[in-house]
Amino acid sequence: MARIPDMTSDCGNCAALCCIALAFDEGEDFAIDKPAGLPCPNLNGKLGCSLYNRLEQEGFPGCVAYECRGAGQRVTQEVFDGATWARTPDITQPMLDAFATMRKVHDGIELLLVAERLDLPDSYEAEREALLEIYARDAEWTEADLAAFSSSDAPARLAAFLPRLRDFV
Repeated sequence: MARIPDMTSDCGNCAALCCIALAFDEGEDFAIDKPAGLPCPNLNGKLGCSLYNRLEQEGFPGCVAYECRGAGQRVTQEVFDGATWARTPDITQPMLDAFATMRKVHDGIELLLVAERLDLPDSYEAEREALLEIYARDAEWTEADLAAFSSSDAPARLAAFLPRLRDFV
């Protein structure tokens, strides 16, 4: 059986990956433009948000609404053993790449868990379980595993599988 990771964000165990990885477009959700790959100017030296308790009032409801589903802390703690891009700049791009892939992994797990609630035929349930084994594997992820996952057929298999569930929703 697959090992379902904790899918709850834990910003205290992350390296503020969403605050560097994601782009912001000034507008209703963000008070500023910020390109992907650059740290948010609101980050403090401890990789915390200097506006955390007043994000919405300062024009950042998008930050409040964002949910990485635990991908950030998993990359920081599991893949990079607690290292951060701020202390070790050489790992910035590898962390961002791993974060992007881990977000896809966690999104896939979430979708496959929701599909578990459907009354699926045995063949569909077997495919769902096989995909879940790939996405929620027993072993911890490494950079190499995440890179291999990205180039594997697993994302395409999931993308092909999900529309087939339409008749069971």
